[in-house]
Amino acid sequence: MSRPANAVGKGAFIYGTAWKGKRTTSLVLNAVAAGFRGFDVAAQPKHYREDLEDLMGLALRTAIRYQGVSRAELFSSLRNFRPGEAFDGSDSYIDSLLLHSPLRTLDETMLAWKKLECFVPSKISALGISNVTLPLLEALYSQATVKPAVVQNRFHAATAYDVALRRFCQQKEIRYQSFWTLTANPGLLRSRPVQTLAAQLRIEPAVALYGLVVGLGNITILNGTTNTVRMKKDLKGVKAIEKWAAADPSKWEELMSAFKKIIGE
Repeated sequence: MSRPANAVGKGAFIYGTAWKGKRTTSLVLNAVAAGFRGFDVAAQPKHYREDLEDLMGLALRTAIRYQGVSRAELFSSLRNFRPGEAFDGSDSYIDSLLLHSPLRTLDETMLAWKKLECFVPSKISALGISNVTLPLLEALYSQATVKPAVVQNRFHAATAYDVALRRFCQQKEIRYQSFWTLTANPGLLRSRPVQTLAAQLRIEPAVALYGLVVGLGNITILNGTTNTVRMKKDLKGVKAIEKWAAADPSKWEELMSAFKKIIGE
């Protein structure tokens, strides 16, 4: 089954709404104004308000009405913490719905997945999964009728930066979305490739790290900043990196090679 191009949230960033609480609507509107077009929310009360889907939806509807953006420009991703309960296929159309994590067994995970498959493509464009290992992803992919289109995982040293899993995603045309990209990687922020790129373009190390991670290919980063100025700087900075890389590919490849060596790729 083919997917709309917007169904997997391609691009450097998706705006993440974790920990935003009652500020969700205003921050999503700020993110739209800054240039973000992808937005992620989860039905998990520990990190999100239970009514966060409504708060994000309100923001996106307001943006469409008053900020001159169309629904086709926007990407919405919902991570489902309680399969079959948090999403009943009723009112809204979702570009991407992710299982928040695998269930206790593969059989239980597949049961939840099969239930969600019923809503594709009438209510959901694409399905995905978060917090997943490579063996489970391979098993899910082999058994699913609607193949996973998105994986959302922590990008950090404890999982070896998901090198093997990301390779599988690349081969199967599964979009990899990274979270904790800054928080979990203080060492990468201090690394020579990041510091060199930051100095070269006079950007912050955080933006340089974003650019190098995106440069690995097939990666979209969850960005959860609440600072409107930083929203714009992050978007502008990654575009500046892309422009510089195209203008000086040899230096870019040198930095990317050094960065890949650090993460074991």
